Amino acid sequence: MPVTTGATVPFPDVLAKILDYLDNLLSPQSFSDYAPNGLQVPGPERIETVITGVSASAELFERAAELDADLVLVHHGLFWNGAPLALTHAAKRRLQLLFDNDIALAAYHLPLDGHPEVGNNALIAKGLGCDSSVPFAIHKGMPIGVAGHFEDEGIHARELVARVQALTDREPLAFLAGPERINTIGIVSGAGADYLGDAIAESHDAFLTGEPAERVMTHSQEEGIHFLAAGHYATETFGVRRLGDLLAERFEIRHRFVEVPNPI
Repeated sequence: MPVTTGATVPFPDVLAKILDYLDNLLSPQSFSDYAPNGLQVPGPERIETVITGVSASAELFERAAELDADLVLVHHGLFWNGAPLALTHAAKRRLQLLFDNDIALAAYHLPLDGHPEVGNNALIAKGLGCDSSVPFAIHKGMPIGVAGHFEDEGIHARELVARVQALTDREPLAFLAGPERINTIGIVSGAGADYLGDAIAESHDAFLTGEPAERVMTHSQEEGIHFLAAGHYATETFGVRRLGDLLAERFEIRHRFVEVPNPI
């Protein structure tokens, strides 16, 4: 795994500085989210190593402890709206790993999907070779996706599939029912299948998300749009990894992205 290394003499209050930086960058207060954004579990104020990952899990926390993490930064945190308030044994174990190893946990969900520069979807558009992108997929007043544009004559549908596979390191589920060449694509990472209708309404040639839904095959075929699903996990590694690199550079701390692969 790639490691970004900086100086090893951190500021004593660097955790607060990191959280201020992330809040200013991502503006989580602007989003109506399904989970709390920002610090979820307190830890040491003195940060030397930050571990990033997609989803909070016991495996991620165990590996973070092995790497002497002071802060774990994820896209999917521990707490969600509507979840049971009483702790299960699994939830206790996750928290115990953080407490016993004095590790802080922070999470950024929709703000990290929709950010126009470091967000999952903006980075996917860039990785696919789009020459520009604009906000797309409005969730309660805020865009959480992007619509990307391919220059000149666009790209062939099979080329799009190949680029998605190369970028996410997995073969996407693809229903290729759109035009031969693709000029514009709507992108919503994760569980974004509901925004297929937005892509159709905006006359995009293709739509990319993470998880499919049963209805999307018929919907995309009948509407004449390419639909690709490349995996919830696989489409959401980009933003949090980028945040970790930014923190390493700005605060002169160590960063490592830890893979806990998920086929979904």
